[in-house]
Amino acid sequence: MQLLFLGTGAGMPSKQRNTSALALKLLEERGTVWLFDCGEATQHQILHTTLKPRKIEKIFITHLHGDHIFGLPGLLGSRSFQGGDEPLEIYGPTGIKEFVETFLRISRTHLTYDIVFHEQLEGVIFEDDTMRVEAALLDHVIPSHGFRIIQKPLPPKLNMERATSLGVPKGPLLAKLKGGEAVVLEDGTTIKSEDVTEASQPGFVVAILGDTRYCEAAVALSRDADVVVHEATFDAETQKLAKDYGHSTILDAAKTASRAGAKTLIANHISARFLPDDEKILIAQVKDVHPRTWIARDFAEYEWHQQAHKLKKKMENHR
Repeated sequence: MQLLFLGTGAGMPSKQRNTSALALKLLEERGTVWLFDCGEATQHQILHTTLKPRKIEKIFITHLHGDHIFGLPGLLGSRSFQGGDEPLEIYGPTGIKEFVETFLRISRTHLTYDIVFHEQLEGVIFEDDTMRVEAALLDHVIPSHGFRIIQKPLPPKLNMERATSLGVPKGPLLAKLKGGEAVVLEDGTTIKSEDVTEASQPGFVVAILGDTRYCEAAVALSRDADVVVHEATFDAETQKLAKDYGHSTILDAAKTASRAGAKTLIANHISARFLPDDEKILIAQVKDVHPRTWIARDFAEYEWHQQAHKLKKKMENHR
């Protein structure tokens, strides 16, 4: 799993930060990409990465403010023009279906794929054999949601050397052992799954939160998460301003992550008033609340390492 930030700004694009868009790359897990929000010029940002729009399987929209959805018309059209023909699922608040269908109709844009809309964002909104996504309403000036993405425990890993030493032949018996079943060899020996497999590894938990004031729902979605992506539009000195506009300070984000017991916090949705040189000041404001905090930048990428169960920051790609 990798997190690639395509836009990390708040409100309007600036020279340092584009508007909101975050790609959850699940290329190893399921061969696809999930996109969270799609601010203006998201497809332009994608051009500076290795992402392929046709690989986008799901788009999750936190809320319907323009800096989170104005990039959808261009991206959806480009996905079609570039050979995307697999169905696309869009999860968003009530109104996202009308927004998309209206611009498609008025612009007479024809897509080569179907879109399935999901506008009920409460509780479990997606689940299959490998992943589960939960959603909850946060506290903003319009309905805004957060998402909790849970990778289910990985299947036990087969120790081939151990299996061979016990006389298990190549073939269907190995698959049964990997699947947790015991098998009986031709000589009558019973081999148990735990004899030839390593313990199942837990999956990752990521919380990606839309615009919000500090609230209990954000804490619940972030509970024991490996990484929390939380907006930090304001600094600790502008708490009242943040609350009035339905946003969080970086201190609010740190308190959320700390109360939730989250391992890593990535502060996102940063106001244009803060320049790169201000990041050290922002981090200093939360070092005693949640020490493992990073501030996202456009094109910054974070990679999940399963064995270490830790998120590591990759080298940033700059245009």
